[in-house]
Amino acid sequence: MNIQLFKELCEASGAPGFEYDIREIVLREMTPLADDITIDNMGNVVATIKGKSSEKSVMCAAHMDEIGFIVRHIGDDGFIRILPLGGFDPKTLTAQRVIVHGKKDLPGCLGVKPIHVMTADERSKMPQVTDFVVDLGLPKEEVEKYVSIGDSITRYSNLIEMGDCLNVKSIDNRGGCYLLIEAVRSIKESGKPLDYDLHAVFTVQEEVGLRGAHSATLALKPTFSFALDVTIAYDIPGSGAHEKCTELGKGTAIKVYDGTLVTDPRMVKFMKALAEEGNIAYQMELLAAGGTDAGAMQKFTPGGSIAGAISIPVRNVHQSIEMCHKADVDASVQLLAACFTNLTRWDWSWSSAERTLS
Repeated sequence: MNIQLFKELCEASGAPGFEYDIREIVLREMTPLADDITIDNMGNVVATIKGKSSEKSVMCAAHMDEIGFIVRHIGDDGFIRILPLGGFDPKTLTAQRVIVHGKKDLPGCLGVKPIHVMTADERSKMPQVTDFVVDLGLPKEEVEKYVSIGDSITRYSNLIEMGDCLNVKSIDNRGGCYLLIEAVRSIKESGKPLDYDLHAVFTVQEEVGLRGAHSATLALKPTFSFALDVTIAYDIPGSGAHEKCTELGKGTAIKVYDGTLVTDPRMVKFMKALAEEGNIAYQMELLAAGGTDAGAMQKFTPGGSIAGAISIPVRNVHQSIEMCHKADVDASVQLLAACFTNLTRWDWSWSSAERTLS
């Protein structure tokens, strides 16, 4: 596993609509690998790799954005009020450091009313995201030299290795970006041709409604579509067997269901067959809530696309301490590369009862 690239991707900033820094890394990595690369009006990076046939096409999406905030107000005391960009569990924000991306990046911290001065009623209530303020340690006149209403804010977290695991912010979804880059790289290095033209799309604004995938799908009209993202690994003490969704170290996750997608059953069987043929460790993913770019890719093309998703199991999702297992990441890269190069070995008709790789 290329730990250095994974680290660089996860530590880069890029709140929804502000994917500037992460986009530059993606362009650097994908330009040598693609036959054509463009940035559309939304800011999606579309890297096309030619296959043996252009009769059908494949779209694979990994979203570049991470959950973050936007500057709503700068108070007379220099404190910044915020609005969320994406979904947060407010209790995870206490004692967190952030970076405010103004004319220059400024370190800050999130704060709320101290427990020592809370009323009994306040102590029993969960704080809301908008209760938090960003403290830059600067007076208003200094803050306003660099920060404007509408600037973005992201969380601060460096990658560390913990046993066989990696811990850092924004594995959701820089891990998906890593999968797409490394799968394309492995295919290029192997010299094995793709079955069909592949559009490797690094999308924007997934965390606020799959917006980049929506617009890119309308333009590309793929036959097959794959989403790359993370999923919940609730494999900690106290979790019931039915609640775990996935577990770290048990392999890549083949999505069956989430809040935006019922995966095409042909795609699920195809992925399982490839994993078993290649001795790739896998587990089945059914996510009770939440979704991925697959939800947009499946339906925003005429007649729909044959959609599926590969997920990296992650603990502590949407926190600054997201954790994944290196072996699960490697298995995900292997399965994705196999999917791209074996599409013509599968019977994609609706009539076939028994399905095997040809």
